[in-house]
Amino acid sequence: MSDLHTKIHMDGDKMHIENVQDATPYLERAKALHREGIHGSNEFRHAAEIPMIAVQTYLNTHGVSFSEFMSNPVHMKMMLNDPDLKHTRIWAGRV
Repeated sequence: MSDLHTKIHMDGDKMHIENVQDATPYLERAKALHREGIHGSNEFRHAAEIPMIAVQTYLNTHGVSFSEFMSNPVHMKMMLNDPDLKHTRIWAGRV
């Protein structure tokens, strides 16, 4: 899978940090697994392939830390049920 890259841009005395990731491999894998019906079992569903850049966008938008995101399952549930991220889904059911 692709790596997350951080770029730093200077604009006079201001510094801008940009994170970039090619999400194409994640989206292609999710599409292929969905098409093949590889969703896991009834007890353990493979719900999505989410690129780190999407997680980082969620963290910034909702003002939560990565630690909070990982420790509170509400955040992952919100991401998995977000219609804007439906292209990352393998199993299409509600989480």
